[in-house]
Formats: sequence, structure tokens, C-alpha cells
Amino acid sequence: MNLQSAGIVGAGAWGCALAQTARRAGRDVTIWGYEPSVVDEINESHRNSAYLPDVVLDDDIRATTSLKDVAACDVILLVTPAQHVRSIAGELAFHLRPDQILIICAKGLEQQTGKLLSEVVGEVAPAAEIGALSGPGFADEIARGLPSAVTLAMAGENEAAELAQTFSHPSFRCYASADVIGAQLGGAVKNVLAIAAGIVQGKGLGASAHAALVTRGFAELTRLGIALGAKRETMAGLSGLGDLILTCGSAASRNMSLGIALGQGRTLGDVLKSRSSVTEGVFTAGAVVEIAAAKGIDMPICHSVHGVIAGLQTVDEAIEGLLSRPLRSEG
Repeated sequence: MNLQSAGIVGAGAWGCALAQTARRAGRDVTIWGYEPSVVDEINESHRNSAYLPDVVLDDDIRATTSLKDVAACDVILLVTPAQHVRSIAGELAFHLRPDQILIICAKGLEQQTGKLLSEVVGEVAPAAEIGALSGPGFADEIARGLPSAVTLAMAGENEAAELAQTFSHPSFRCYASADVIGAQLGGAVKNVLAIAAGIVQGKGLGASAHAALVTRGFAELTRLGIALGAKRETMAGLSGLGDLILTCGSAASRNMSLGIALGQGRTLGDVLKSRSSVTEGVFTAGAVVEIAAAKGIDMPICHSVHGVIAGLQTVDEAIEGLLSRPLRSEG
């Protein structure tokens, strides 16, 4: 494969971070943005003050408002918010070449259908070869070149390995995987669990409760992943456990910080109103609960988060419900 040029669809913090690290790997980068002001700022001053204010972007990153420009690249990274993947990928599909590689970098499930984003993209861009990039990494840290490691998954192992080499450099290590389902599920469900971890911190329940919450949350993630065809080792890898540890362990996580605010008594509407970036766990929680119900999977933490997000119960009621569950064997 000739993979010299990379197109990034999405000029938010994560999109710009991936553009920056792709340049460090020696790729020619074109980034698509919805907002003309963001695109102009990237081209003129090599900054994105709205989403990544403390980072100076590589001079050779080119920004555009035309999806056709991005589609001309050898490989495309799809970095739009999860709930916009269907519409943006559908528009992009008109410009794609047959068998063009499209790597999903958004983390979430489609709220309306409960589908994995690879399923969504497969419906609107059936000719594309679809992969996923996911793992523990804050956009600001990756953009500044701090060390990180992620999973890059494609259905074909050789293709995954070649793509991993394409985007890797000393401070950004890509580990190849053939488990596209597992690579996506970890990034989606950890957002829901991070809201729960934030609530624990916001309520001042202590480090012991936090550790228990994350551990039992990982059990929920693993049960769901295996039921949907993911590999257990993927769930225990970078895109599963690794991303869960990061997102549940720092208030820099949008999802955990949302949970902290809820635990401190703020309302969901109040928190979201003050944010310009998307908190994916809010949209994913309901989809996870619906899938779990359909598959008969026990996911009490995710169910409680959905209850709080949907206004079905208060934070205190959710905590009381989890602590009063019948004791059972660990598993």
C-alpha cells in the first residue's frame, strides 16, 4: 500500500492531535473542518485556539472545508463526534475511491441504532475498507509529542500491521490488531464508566470505591465485548483496559469531569451548556443499556449512569441501588 498522505476528517482537539502525530510519522496531512474560522486559523497561524489552545501545529498541516480534498488522500482518519459519523461518512462516500481505507477514530455508539461506528460507516460507505484506532491518549498530550500507545485494528492482520507502521514514531506507538469490534467497544463503553468514576469522586466516596467501580466496570465492558464478538485480550489491552484506566483516572477526561460535576450536585443540562466539546458518554449510555438488555448482559454500573443521564433516578438513588445489589460470585 502507498500510504504517504493522510486525511483527517474533524478539526477538533483529537483530530488536530492525530494530524500532528501523523506529521511526526512523516505523512502529508490534510485536515477537514466544519467551521471555516477554525480552518482559516490552522492555515494562517498554525493554531486551533478553540479546541487545542496550547499547541502550535506543524506548518505543513493543511486545512480545508472540502471533503473532496481529504478524500484524495491515501488513508482517511474519521475523527468527527460519534453521533455525526453517519452524516459525515455519507457525504465523504461520494468522493471515495473503491477500497479506500477509512479508519474510525471517534469513540462511541450510534445513539439511535445502538450500532458500532464500523457498522454505521459500512452502511453509508460500503466500498471502504474500515478500521479503528483507539486507546489511552489525551489530545493535548499527543499533540505535544508526549509518549503514548494505541491500538490500530483492521480485519486483515497484514493490513493492520502496515497501517500501524505508517502512523508510528518513537512517541506514538501503534499496536496492530485484527479485532475491529473490540477496538471500538473499549473506547465507547469506557466513556460511560468514566462518568460513574467521576460521580464517585464528586461525591467524595474515596479511593477504595473508585478502584472497586473501575474494576467492576471493566467486568461489564468485558462481558459486553465478548457477547458482541470481541476478543478478551483486546478488552484487556490498550483500547479496552488501557483507555478505561486513563479516562477514569483524570479530571482532564470530559466524561469523568462531567461525572464529578454531577456528583457535586450540578445538573446535566448546566454542565453541558458550559461546554463546546462533546461528552460522548452521555449519548453512548442509553445505547449500551439497550444492547445489554437485548443480549441479557448484566451491566449495573452502565445502567445506573443511564438512569442518571436520562433523569430516571438521582445520583444518590443510583449509588444506593448499586450498593444494595445482592452479593454474588466475582466474575
